[in-house]
Amino acid sequence: MTGTLEETQVRAMFDRIAGLYDRMNTVMTAGLHHQWRRRAVELAQLGPGARALDVATGTGDLAIALADRLRGDGEVVAVDFSERMLELARAKADSLPIRFESANALALPFADDEFDAATVGFGARNFSDLDQGLREMVRVVRPGGRVVVLEITTPRRAPLSRFFGLWFDHLVPALGRAAGDAQAYSYLPSSVRRFPSADELAAVMWRCGLVEIRYWLTAGGIIALHVGVAR
Repeated sequence: MTGTLEETQVRAMFDRIAGLYDRMNTVMTAGLHHQWRRRAVELAQLGPGARALDVATGTGDLAIALADRLRGDGEVVAVDFSERMLELARAKADSLPIRFESANALALPFADDEFDAATVGFGARNFSDLDQGLREMVRVVRPGGRVVVLEITTPRRAPLSRFFGLWFDHLVPALGRAAGDAQAYSYLPSSVRRFPSADELAAVMWRCGLVEIRYWLTAGGIIALHVGVAR
């Protein structure tokens, strides 16, 4: 397992693990992932009547947080290429005003400048082409709107770097084996290892058309929150 699966393999993998996804997220983050998503929503700076897009929405947690922020005064569209993930997201969102659509992050089916903000939470590292995925997010956001990326990153300093290695390289795959999908939870640490560092991701975001880029590290440097403004 190299962490570089074909797009069809990644889609099939997420369809397969959809039923485990929320439980594994809670176990792996000690339940803190909801807090990080709320922070991502704050960075999107959505005002009344705003339109927001959540890319690679998975089971919809970040889209739900966006809808909670808007409180019915605006619109949230959430996309993913895993139909099984979308089924679970729709059930979880219940009556919230979120439109879930099947779409590939590398070719979003929306017009230029259609949204006030676009977010991606723990999905950017699964883009088969990171630059293309970010360019698509920038394309559909109006000038002055925001693009927010919430992602796992590799801590550089001990002792957390040693703990991270133990947790992601050994314990997470073991949890995956216990849950019945060793391949998927071996892919996870590999995908994190090959993802750009926080500084590198900021440079990629600038290259893709964003300005005023800022980022914060939290959870001891394991989680990075990036935000940029569309030109």
